[in-house]
Amino acid sequence: MRIGISLISGAAGSLLLLFAATGCNQQENAPQEQVTRAFPVLTVQPTDATVDLQYPAHLEGKVNVDIRSQADGYLEKIFTDEGAFVQKGQSLFKINDQSLKEQLHTAQAGLLAARAALTTADLEVYKSEELYKNHVVSDYQLKAAKATQANAKAQVAQQEATVAAAKVNLDFSLIKAPVSGYIGRIPKRIGNLITKTDQQPLTHLSDISEMYAYFSMTEQDFLRLTEQYKGSITDKIAAMPPVTLLLANGKPYTQNGKVQMIDGQFDPATGAISVRAAFDNKEGILRSGNTGKIILGEKHNGVLLVPVLATLDVQHKIFVYRLAKDNKAERIAISIAGKSGNNYLVSAGLKAGDRIVGKDLQLVKEGETVPVANINFTN
Repeated sequence: MRIGISLISGAAGSLLLLFAATGCNQQENAPQEQVTRAFPVLTVQPTDATVDLQYPAHLEGKVNVDIRSQADGYLEKIFTDEGAFVQKGQSLFKINDQSLKEQLHTAQAGLLAARAALTTADLEVYKSEELYKNHVVSDYQLKAAKATQANAKAQVAQQEATVAAAKVNLDFSLIKAPVSGYIGRIPKRIGNLITKTDQQPLTHLSDISEMYAYFSMTEQDFLRLTEQYKGSITDKIAAMPPVTLLLANGKPYTQNGKVQMIDGQFDPATGAISVRAAFDNKEGILRSGNTGKIILGEKHNGVLLVPVLATLDVQHKIFVYRLAKDNKAERIAISIAGKSGNNYLVSAGLKAGDRIVGKDLQLVKEGETVPVANINFTN
């Protein structure tokens, strides 16, 4: 047994020596390869671009109405529900009209009395005129009869107005939709006392078939924008391209909008001017009170664009690596005037013909010679 183990151990040792020798020979014969990272390079040249400017916006329906009661009384009926769509003229609320009917009846009775008094005054005038012709009554008595007649006519007119007002008040007890749209929250319930002086409306009614997005732009943005188009301000607005609405979830609204109005004056407190864009909303996705951002394209001619991939963001500053003639990298800060797609619009820091590293800037060190790839960088 000892001899067998010794022989096996010897064979294993020989095999280990053979493997070691083979490994040494392979290491000695392996070619020495050094992998060098080459970077794509972009030459900056002037071009035309459209920069997307974003403005915070709030949305309102084409028509927003506070539904209020013009009659006092207890809420008797509610004909609709919160969030429902109603047509113009559709009944919404009914105020108990018993007291209003009594007011109408009282006014109508007063009108009958006034008309009877007028009839009496007319007869008195007729009688006085006949007696005056026969020199039975004096001129003073005739004039007094006519004055009483005129007062009776005025009383009739006054009572007719009272009846008309009572009828209007009675009609106010049935509240109808002034426009077609969606009903808002209904805070009142049947049995609540409703008055004309209530601070809180019965509900809100919004026509959201078309939505208005209101936003403000600075004086500089306004001047740059209007300088791109010719003609009057109406012509400039008509020539503006469609705008995009970025919703609160970061997704664009499916329909593009159109700028319809620019305010006639700047706000002296903020130095901004109000702008309105309209969006079709047949599907009812947008609602009054929504917020979002308006994306407005601004044309620029002969500007320098730098891909976002070719920049570094360090402490809220944007840097690029510019290459000298010997391909040495120099990190420089650039000023950004806007963004066009995946590119920054450079307002300062670079000039036409400058070469910059196209991507992977985190692998570049300032002052080192950058290996340049024999390809053109495209973003």
